[in-house]
Amino acid sequence: MKNLLIVIFIALTSFGFMQNKVITVKGSDTMVILAQRWAEIYMAKNPGLTIQVTGGGSGTGIAALINGTTDICNSSRPMKPSEREKLHEKYNSPGVEIRVAQDGLSIYLNKSNPINELTLEQVKNIYTGKITNWKEVGGKNAKIIVYGRENNSGTYVYFKDDVLEGADFTSFMQSLPGTAAVVNAVAKDKNAIGFGGAAYAAGIKDAAIKKDAASKAYLPTAKNVKSGDYPISRALYLYIKTRPTGELKNYIDWILSKEGQSIITEVGYFPIK
Repeated sequence: MKNLLIVIFIALTSFGFMQNKVITVKGSDTMVILAQRWAEIYMAKNPGLTIQVTGGGSGTGIAALINGTTDICNSSRPMKPSEREKLHEKYNSPGVEIRVAQDGLSIYLNKSNPINELTLEQVKNIYTGKITNWKEVGGKNAKIIVYGRENNSGTYVYFKDDVLEGADFTSFMQSLPGTAAVVNAVAKDKNAIGFGGAAYAAGIKDAAIKKDAASKAYLPTAKNVKSGDYPISRALYLYIKTRPTGELKNYIDWILSKEGQSIITEVGYFPIK
């Protein structure tokens, strides 16, 4: 009888029964809160499916996709041509890009900071080290403590390319491993400035941003991001190696559905539809 049960167990396992299906998701720290929420709700609807979500940065997620150690890469920046080439060499596919959400990238300030708005040029000058004291932008006489992300972060890459226009970050910037760490640092330091996803802005305040000195300042609200008035916004992506099938396709289809997109707003980002 014991031997018969063992044979039945092996047979069921061979045909995919009694196995817990697993989808792995890795990458952007900006997207971790959103990805975890998606996973929690979808798993509740689909018993027997496990969705494992980890961060580490967009670059880390893309490397894992290339190495074959994740099913889905979350990225807050587009893949580079060199990364697509590596995917193509390994899987004969440049990868599949799926835009899933829109993010207004916030400039974080301590709540006690009297500054409420900055121009894009002022933000650039702070992060390149040309402006080092809050009095230079209308604040008090105090050194600006600059916080940012590590260079494997998609947020770091986006900020460098689009806000700093390719210029180097100041050597005095303190690089932290995740957006939550940047928020915590700014919340504790009255002279700090940081940047990151709008969904993380808790315990601090967002600076209203102006395209130039003559423009109106806008906060990263859903209305302002969608209209294009808020000048620092970006798309958030999922990347997979090849066209999805089976459980992976079902999950991605659900993310793009009305229900999946509604969760984006609840978390603090903005749906694509």
